[in-house]
Amino acid sequence: MIVKLETAGLVCPFPLEEAKAAMAKLNAGDGIEIEFDCTQATETIPNWAAEEGYEVTHFDQIGDAKWTITVVK
Repeated sequence: MIVKLETAGLVCPFPLEEAKAAMAKLNAGDGIEIEFDCTQATETIPNWAAEEGYEVTHFDQIGDAKWTITVVK
């Protein structure tokens, strides 16, 4: 199961904090698809995923300053 998490409009570190809270509720094998527009999160979210041992299965820029990333627990 992949949960969509819309964080566009939130300044850093809130996209990461929302991602952490959402991921804490999921089971292994589930994930979150995060849409965000905070440039800092292009580094902080993948770094957090790596530190936690989560897999980034998708990471794409979808606008001038908007990205989507999928992280699986």
